[in-house]
Amino acid sequence: MIKTKGILHVTIPVSDPARSRAFYTDILGLEFVAQVPKENPHFVFLKSGADYVLLGRDTSRGRFSDIIHHAFIVDGDAYDATVAELKAKGVDVFREDQRDEGIFTGRSAYFHDPDNNALEVIHLTNRAKG
Repeated sequence: MIKTKGILHVTIPVSDPARSRAFYTDILGLEFVAQVPKENPHFVFLKSGADYVLLGRDTSRGRFSDIIHHAFIVDGDAYDATVAELKAKGVDVFREDQRDEGIFTGRSAYFHDPDNNALEVIHLTNRAKG
C-alpha cells in the first residue's frame, strides 16, 4: 500500500495570475515565493504558513461549485478582524458558519477570489476527528 506523508501544495485555477497573485498576497496575506516562467507566468507559487498554494493559469475551465473550495486557517482572536478586513476590501462574504460538531469545528467565512473560486477562512477549534 502506498503511504503518502502529506500534501505539498494545492493548485487553484486562475485566469489572470497577476491579478490573482495580488488578491492572495494583498487580501489573504500569503507570501509570494516565485512565478514560472518569470515573464507571462503560468504558475505563481505562494506560501501560507508551512503550506504551499500554486495559482495555475487556466482560462478554459468553467466555474466550480462552492462545494469545491480551499480553507485557510486563521487564529481565533483574528477571525472577526479577518472577516471585517475582507468586507472592507470589497470582498463579498456570502456565508458565515459556526460549527460545533463534525470533522472540522469553528467559525468560518466563505467568499470568492477574482475567478469565482470559493474560499474559506476558519478559526479551527479542533483537528479532524475520523
